[in-house]
Amino acid sequence: MTNPGVVYVSCADSAEIHVLHLDADRAKLTPLQIVESGGTVMPMAISPDRHFLYAALRSEPYAVLAFAISPDDGRLAPIGSAPLPASMAYLSTDTSGRWLFAASYPSAMVSLGPIDADGVPQPAVRVLPTGPKAHAVRTSADNHHVYAAVLGADQVLVWCFDAATGALTPADPPAVAVRSGAGPRHPAFHPRLDVLFVLNELDASLDRFDVDRTSGAPVHRQSISALPPGFSGEPWAAELRLTPDGRFLYASERRSSVVAGFAVDTHDGQLAPIGHWATQAQPRGMAVDASGGFLVVAGQLSHRVSLHRIDPASGVLDVVAEHAVGLNPTWVEAIALR
Repeated sequence: MTNPGVVYVSCADSAEIHVLHLDADRAKLTPLQIVESGGTVMPMAISPDRHFLYAALRSEPYAVLAFAISPDDGRLAPIGSAPLPASMAYLSTDTSGRWLFAASYPSAMVSLGPIDADGVPQPAVRVLPTGPKAHAVRTSADNHHVYAAVLGADQVLVWCFDAATGALTPADPPAVAVRSGAGPRHPAFHPRLDVLFVLNELDASLDRFDVDRTSGAPVHRQSISALPPGFSGEPWAAELRLTPDGRFLYASERRSSVVAGFAVDTHDGQLAPIGHWATQAQPRGMAVDASGGFLVVAGQLSHRVSLHRIDPASGVLDVVAEHAVGLNPTWVEAIALR
């Protein structure tokens, strides 16, 4: 039997986190729990050891909620919270699980706060200005650098990071530019290569960068569109996710309500399109399960999630199930319990 999987879906307008069991053998989602958040809950992050889930409230008072993940079934138990300095569009932990990063779209900043030994986040100890519309922030796999996608500045900012102290200092160079008007939204690192992918919201393109492991500097290598053939509207890309083996990458596009898929070259990360597939209406959040066999996509307008099976040879998607969740689902995370 496949290891049991759990899917977490934050639902902004109903102020809930829905917890679903993913039965990979039967390709089925089953509800386990609904957690009341007390506010507009949106971005989430899972600790590297999969023991904790963090969720940010984008309604006042701004806060990050912390939950312990049951090792038996994945249910959530609240363990604490901490104030956030602004409405945050993105959360992530460093690879040690000791620091929580957040990016603020309306307040043009990234913040950093410690996480205590019990998994409870503490108030931010660093707040750094970014330029307009910071959308996401992540650390590199080696935990030595931090990257922030800043939509309004058409830049990816880079800092050197000291995980022992939480110190952040601008890298050299401190930023890399993308095309004017592209709107960098979300970054993702390849699990095995020194390659950074950035999804751009405003033109629905993907940029591929080689990353120098010593300096952290990203070097642009490729741009490719995630738009479906014949699309004529205003692009509005949302999320990108890689399979755990790094062989396939998927991006959601909200205007056309599709997921775009790409094969990833295992030597240099070069992207090659493999298809576009219809999914839930206005897809925003999505996640690949830990087995790499399924992509879960949430529709902001349908208030449902689709379960897409990923063909292991081609990366082609096939809808095999769907499930109702709360109102305006915006973020999805998925883990295996063992």
